[in-house]
Amino acid sequence: MQEANSRRSNRDRTEATRGDLIAAARRLFTEKSYAETGTPEIVAAAGVTRGALYHHFTDKQALFRAVVEAEAAAVANAIEQAAPRTLSARDALLAGGEAYVAAMGLPGRTRLLLLDGPAVLGRAEMDDIDGRHGNRTLREGLAAAMRAGDLPKLPLEALTSLLGAAFDRAALAVDAGASAGDYRDVLAAVIDGLLRRP
Repeated sequence: MQEANSRRSNRDRTEATRGDLIAAARRLFTEKSYAETGTPEIVAAAGVTRGALYHHFTDKQALFRAVVEAEAAAVANAIEQAAPRTLSARDALLAGGEAYVAAMGLPGRTRLLLLDGPAVLGRAEMDDIDGRHGNRTLREGLAAAMRAGDLPKLPLEALTSLLGAAFDRAALAVDAGASAGDYRDVLAAVIDGLLRRP
């Protein structure tokens, strides 16, 4: 029993250290940028040793990848909470889109996911991360709309990519000070244009 508690305790400490590193790195990457943040600053902010950093992450880029993955997962979670399966296809797409733009409004998130992410990790890796999170939720919503007959049968990956890019542009514009309402109205009109009329 004591051995099991010790294993759990070690696992808890390990997860806590990893979480502290990710939180400290996120704060520094959004305050200063990836390029301007050094690993000594990260370990100092996390209150851990350099050895602890390299125990969990092979390098700064691997830590950045973990930060980006956590941010992308948080965005997907916000979309899923806002667009339950009980909504109609249109309402789910609109609610999910609004939730995406709102979730991207968290300070630093647009920079991490839409600017520094592609620059540091490359477009292909960011597409892979987004495909597991935000674009996954969009793809699922579009597929459900096609199955329900609310959306014409279109190439799903192409549609997801293009509509996802529109949502990304909206998030960037709103982050730069544009009216969220203006972008919400245009995105709603785009979605309504795609949906079949009764």
